[in-house]
Amino acid sequence: MRIVIIGAGVVGLACGYELLQDGHEVTVLDSSAAGQAASHGNAAKIAIAEAGPVPAPGMVVQGLKWMLRSDSPLYVKPSLSPPFLRFLLRMARNCTEKQFRTGLALNLRLASQSNEIFDQWHSAGLHFEMHQRGVLLAYEDTGHFEGRLRYQDVYGAYGAVPEVLDESGVHEVEPALSDRIRHGLFYSEDRQLEPDSLTAALVEHITKLGGLVHEDTRVVRFDRTARGVEGVHTSNGERLPCDGVVLAAGVWTAALAAQLGVALPIQPGKGYSVDYTPAPISLRTSLTFEDAHVAVTPLDGMIRVAGTMEFSGFDETVNPVRIAAIKRAAMQGFRDWDPDAPQREAWAGFRPMTPDGLPLVGPLTDGANVWVASGHAMLGLTLAPTTARSIRELVRRDAVPDPQTSPARFARRRRDA
Repeated sequence: MRIVIIGAGVVGLACGYELLQDGHEVTVLDSSAAGQAASHGNAAKIAIAEAGPVPAPGMVVQGLKWMLRSDSPLYVKPSLSPPFLRFLLRMARNCTEKQFRTGLALNLRLASQSNEIFDQWHSAGLHFEMHQRGVLLAYEDTGHFEGRLRYQDVYGAYGAVPEVLDESGVHEVEPALSDRIRHGLFYSEDRQLEPDSLTAALVEHITKLGGLVHEDTRVVRFDRTARGVEGVHTSNGERLPCDGVVLAAGVWTAALAAQLGVALPIQPGKGYSVDYTPAPISLRTSLTFEDAHVAVTPLDGMIRVAGTMEFSGFDETVNPVRIAAIKRAAMQGFRDWDPDAPQREAWAGFRPMTPDGLPLVGPLTDGANVWVASGHAMLGLTLAPTTARSIRELVRRDAVPDPQTSPARFARRRRDA
């Protein structure tokens, strides 16, 4: 089959690589450079220990409090946009204990397979920077720490069993931490992965296998017939004939689906990161300051500090207040952090968010030759391998759509409304 994949982030490229294994003709399109949107500046983690969906119990009340603070971990810019308000209402309805546990179990089931697939890719010759330093979830607040322990039964069911640490244990695992940190959960199996090295390796191997990657190429329109999409027209004036399409364009997937007559509730959740190079301190492990929701990831020759969730539409502005907040978390969380250490330009990117916090993986409509691979929120890097395997199986009709991730779950809600 001739497959056109729209989106050359880590998810789209992973889909391209996997589909090539089955002998399909694959062309990947991206409106900018491959791997340089949300994939580029993420927290650089295979985040099994942090696989919870964004909608969580207590999020509504906490979010209302944080709306008054522009530097809070979660910020919602006031808006009267009807689609945005509907999205927030749907998200609020998903902030229940039952829904969170169900979503967490789904994400863990998918994420628990990722390391195996990454290892398979590495064995096949894809070379990318990956470490297994584990991850330390570091807490100042006892209430937040005890709240996380409530879900250890779900994590444990998928093999994510941490070492539970008191104050002395936390500082033994990571001596660089300041005295503010009093509790910790250490997951020794969690990994770190530098995303640019992965997307570059995927582009290289897609090309080696005969696939094509077209950068700076927008989709203008689709040719549709009763049998599905048969052609994709691009901004370069080309018409790409196809037997199937994969929509893997992150937050822009919704606009593409709309061209095909389907409304997908995807909103941008802006995240930020700052790379310090050389690394200002030596760390034994990757960690997350859970109270501030700021991740700190050591990589070769650098440390990445990333965090915050901002719902402000498609505003690409790098907000200095939010950058200052994630820097402050590092400065307060470590003993000898140098606030003036050399750093690269701050980055901001859009994570594709869904109202229930779960990915969209499956056919756009029943029996369609268009498949969706989007909505991964903050877990795009973590869930890319299993998403790609799912798309591969769906394209060859070896699997049925998972109702928990299928786009049909939102279409069904619209019909029920």
